[in-house]
Amino acid sequence: MNRKTVYFVVGPTAVGKTAFAIQLAKYLDTEIISADSRQFYREMNIGTAKPSEEELNQVKHHLIGNLSIYQDYNVSSFEQDALALLEELFQSKDTAVVVGGSGLYLDALAYGIDDLPDASEELRMNLKRLYDNEGIEALQKKLEKLDPLFYEQIDKQNPKRLLRALEVCLTTGKSYSELRMGQKKKRDFEILWIGLKQERSVLNDRINLRVDLMLEAGLLEEVKQLYPHKDLNALNTVGYKEFFLWLDGKESFEWAVEK
Repeated sequence: MNRKTVYFVVGPTAVGKTAFAIQLAKYLDTEIISADSRQFYREMNIGTAKPSEEELNQVKHHLIGNLSIYQDYNVSSFEQDALALLEELFQSKDTAVVVGGSGLYLDALAYGIDDLPDASEELRMNLKRLYDNEGIEALQKKLEKLDPLFYEQIDKQNPKRLLRALEVCLTTGKSYSELRMGQKKKRDFEILWIGLKQERSVLNDRINLRVDLMLEAGLLEEVKQLYPHKDLNALNTVGYKEFFLWLDGKESFEWAVEK
């Protein structure tokens, strides 16, 4: 029996992953699984650049808008859900397309994740105090020093991920990347990585245009609706937390848009 194949479509923000993945899935006559952890939540639409209704209608997508911001969900949950989806999909298809998204989530599906230790309450409180007092830059500098390899892969604007990586490094005395990739799980499907690239100047122009279009589409109204729930983990992400700081009166509107 032929082994199934999963195509992983990756690349920087605004490079065109969604459009490419749709064309690839149509060519392969298959479906798409999203590995973008921000797009899992149904309450977060404009600020996460979810595929449009037109795009969603072209090819069946999975794991988009399937959760509420009130639900606890992590990379281990994603690994289980995505593997279950692939098993179901492979009953009738020979291929699937996965589009990211978060490198951590993509790696979890491709290679599995190790069972990483929990940090002590004292360490968690110390790191939380560092974040509260000195901001996200302090976490970034600390992780870059302890684990430069993982620092290059992680969402540097996500304090939750930075804190977790630091917890593991400081608890074990080893780098997060070393532990995370210590033992790759053997998958029963082939993996083909497709990396999309574009000139940085072009990407910057696309990102600026995307922000303008988001604002026109009602991003501020969405942010204000979510503001009462700003402390939820799901909302501690780029595109929302900057505007929450503006609404808190801690930063200017121009700063939030620029970020």
